[in-house]
Amino acid sequence: MSKKILEASGLSVTFKSYGYEIPAVKNVDFHLNDGEVVGVVGESGSGKSTLARVLAGLQIPTTGQVLYQGEPIQKGNITYPGEMRKAVQMVFQDPYSSLNPRMRVLNAVVEAIVQHQTKDKKAAEEIALKLLKRMGISEVDSRKYPNSLSGGQRQRVSVARALSAQPKVLIADEPTSAIDQSAQSQLLELFTELIKDGLSIILISHDLGVIRYLSDRVYVMESGVFVESGATSDIFHKPQNPYTQKLIASIPK
Repeated sequence: MSKKILEASGLSVTFKSYGYEIPAVKNVDFHLNDGEVVGVVGESGSGKSTLARVLAGLQIPTTGQVLYQGEPIQKGNITYPGEMRKAVQMVFQDPYSSLNPRMRVLNAVVEAIVQHQTKDKKAAEEIALKLLKRMGISEVDSRKYPNSLSGGQRQRVSVARALSAQPKVLIADEPTSAIDQSAQSQLLELFTELIKDGLSIILISHDLGVIRYLSDRVYVMESGVFVESGATSDIFHKPQNPYTQKLIASIPK
């Protein structure tokens, strides 16, 4: 039986706005097994991106806790302390916002490698070039600024930066939503290769086609709660919850 690498229990996130409390995530339990791909699907505003940020340590939950390999990710005021920090990395929906527009993409990846792998900048550049090549980014393109690349290329650079930490878990929040169909196919091929390498992935998406293609298990989220979860084949062929049934029915034939 696979071991849980990342799990959460009793997670709730409530935001305050103009004196009102707005619940985004409501008392959910979640787990990701080692080497597994788990999809979290739901419409916009369902709470899935907030959940992703909590699992990545970027948002402190109002209640509940997250465990990485059985250890709490929160130690006092520090999230993912020490070596645990590089174990879980996140790829964001908008790749442009996560890249410094004044830094060539090669330097952006080198910076991450120097932070997580080696202080030798020459060695870091060699590692970065190999990593970017694997992501489908040529050496010529690697020396460009982010605004000179396509959306799909920028997203693959973002994946390269995340992989620079040599993580055990990759959280991808709507990775295909801001890129065209051709770039989506290239990114899905890349994720398939990463899965073969044994990387554990949490895939956040409203695109059920992407979820079905990559995921072993699926959580269906509506209004901050999981209304259904299970093996991908069960969710897509035998959905039990009316909301899940509605989502499945919306898939183009």
